[in-house]
Amino acid sequence: MGDIVRHWIEVGGYAGVAFLMFLETVFPPIPSEVIMSLAGLQAERGTMTLWGAILSGTAGAMAGNLIWYYVARWLGIDRFRPLVARFGRFLTLDWQEVERADHFFDRFDRLFVCLGRMVPTIRSLVSIPAGLFGMPLVPFLIWSTIGTAGWTSALAIAGYVLGQNYTQVDKYLGPAGTAVIAILLLWYVFRVITWKPKKS
Repeated sequence: MGDIVRHWIEVGGYAGVAFLMFLETVFPPIPSEVIMSLAGLQAERGTMTLWGAILSGTAGAMAGNLIWYYVARWLGIDRFRPLVARFGRFLTLDWQEVERADHFFDRFDRLFVCLGRMVPTIRSLVSIPAGLFGMPLVPFLIWSTIGTAGWTSALAIAGYVLGQNYTQVDKYLGPAGTAVIAILLLWYVFRVITWKPKKS
């Protein structure tokens, strides 16, 4: 995987970094820890600037974030409600829970979007509730960009500082991402097994 990422970055430069981060956000086949730490290594070698690597990674990720935001915005609450009624067990949701989540998002949408962009795995999902619950585009762009830039900056700087030891970034953050996925899957299975719709 690292060789594929290295090839795309060496051949595509900034565009390669942006494209890989776009793919990672829309359909995460390659972790951002590998992409941005390798971009940081290339910056350390002088084939690109550190700021250029950060900006291109952020731009690519934000393009992917916007796709999921608009998909969820198109779906909206009105289209989502019949899905909850029909597939509530598999979504592990009833409408009361959706309404509670909507109220929570109304209060903490900016904080959720900003901080969520810095959590492995979760960062790719943040756009969905933002779009579904109708977070306005401008605040979404501002806070999502801040969080995304913070994440890409940290990874790129780590790769820049570590140089040839850039793989240490994925060595430590990779298991964290795997742990998040495992926790989410276990929680989902538990919810499917124990889920019962609440009476109105």
